Amino acid sequence: MAFGRFICLFTVAAFLVSLRPCLSENITRGSFPKGFVFGTASSAFQYEGAVKEDERGLSVWDNFSHTAGKILDFSNADVAVDHYHLYPDDVQLMKNMGMDAYRFSISWSRIFPDGTGKINQAGVDHYNRLINALIAEGIEPYVTLYHWDLPQALQDKYNGWLDPQIIKDFALYAETCFQQFGDRVKHWITFNEPHTFTVQGYDVGLHAPGHCSILLRLFCRAGNSATEPYIVAHHVLLSHATVADIYRKKYKAKQMGSLGVAFDVIWFEPKTNSTEDIEATQRAQDFQLGWFIDPLMFGDYPKSMKYRVGSRLPNFTRDESTLLKGSLDFVGINHYTTFYAESNATNLIGFLLNDSLADSGAITLPFSKDGQPIGDRANSIWLYIVPRGMRSLMNYIKQKYGNPPVIITENGMDDGNNPLTPIKDALKDDKRIKYHDDYLQSLLASIKEDGCNVKGYFVWSLLDNWEWGAGFTSRFGLFFVDYKDKLKRYPKNSVQWFKNFLNSP
Repeated sequence: MAFGRFICLFTVAAFLVSLRPCLSENITRGSFPKGFVFGTASSAFQYEGAVKEDERGLSVWDNFSHTAGKILDFSNADVAVDHYHLYPDDVQLMKNMGMDAYRFSISWSRIFPDGTGKINQAGVDHYNRLINALIAEGIEPYVTLYHWDLPQALQDKYNGWLDPQIIKDFALYAETCFQQFGDRVKHWITFNEPHTFTVQGYDVGLHAPGHCSILLRLFCRAGNSATEPYIVAHHVLLSHATVADIYRKKYKAKQMGSLGVAFDVIWFEPKTNSTEDIEATQRAQDFQLGWFIDPLMFGDYPKSMKYRVGSRLPNFTRDESTLLKGSLDFVGINHYTTFYAESNATNLIGFLLNDSLADSGAITLPFSKDGQPIGDRANSIWLYIVPRGMRSLMNYIKQKYGNPPVIITENGMDDGNNPLTPIKDALKDDKRIKYHDDYLQSLLASIKEDGCNVKGYFVWSLLDNWEWGAGFTSRFGLFFVDYKDKLKRYPKNSVQWFKNFLNSP
């Protein structure tokens, strides 16, 4: 989950599907295909805390979150929700709800405090304990290798993702995880939302390491918004392909696991029926999902990107293209909301920014041509509730990418963190219940009526947590965390809803 996603004026989809109305009956676990997986999701930096314990090294987010003016409420994640120590209790919360799986990330700097070199056994031991605790309760671990927390040592050494050396260092880290945990972990996600950390971190500067340029130089000390996002993305893609090749050649036959990427995808609908807006919507999706999934499916970037970005977009060699193509075993999708897209006819955005945000030639906002919001809003200024977008997105992936296995690796909504609201009132999250019910209805329709190949659904998130640039101002959890009283967890009404849902035939 990423605060600041509203800034991205180009994340849209252009595919139009004529869909029948969604299923309307009450749904339960039994409504979904046999073997369909339900779980909750988290990330190390947002959950764990304990940033200076057991030889953990610093990450770029440790430095960024301690930089004045970067976090909305001036907070940091030094303690977060203390999942590092409280994970046994949190595993029980999942177990009691009836969840099948838990998606969590490994902190690279807990395994390699310096990003590479000597393995930190204390970090390995922690994740072994967590994995074993999950398995003991019948909960399947889904492990993300990179959820934005690059070791600061690699940023200092060679600018991290901007240097091709990162490919070798990430491969070493990933292979170490396969060696240490792969006997029990069967579902690996190499990267969480590569599009988000590429753009937010290297274009607009709202995420670590905080690079940007042009008019945004007021907020950033370094960066080139016109080139750095494309360089970072290129290295991320080659890192995934390299790791997938290592896994398939050395570990898959014995460990029998699979690898995917969790892509962030805002679905977009054209603001009008004009040809210009329809074409702009497709370009915007090319610059969001297509930017990262097309090379992994087809071996190269979308044609619209190659045409519009030109020499600023790196090229893949023939061998790299071969390595990339087909390197996904499944497609992870983090989907929360839907926006409108329109053609940026005046190119005012491009004139002001000259960066990857403007290159698509599309403007994406959650308001119609009459100024009406596309749906009811959650707490985050970018999160509008539009359940139909889930079904449209699943059909887009089915038709454009050959109906690959898809896992919804994140879906959810947030409430605000009002310190004046009594806990008993904060637990009454009927809006969240309706959100999940409606999005699951839409997802189920895509499976049953449209034949989309969806295998699982992960709620963001089990607990209220530290939400990147939004700090503690946003509450996405099924469980309320009392930040004023030893981080006690209280079940919101949505917990009972999911418990009923998961335990009904």
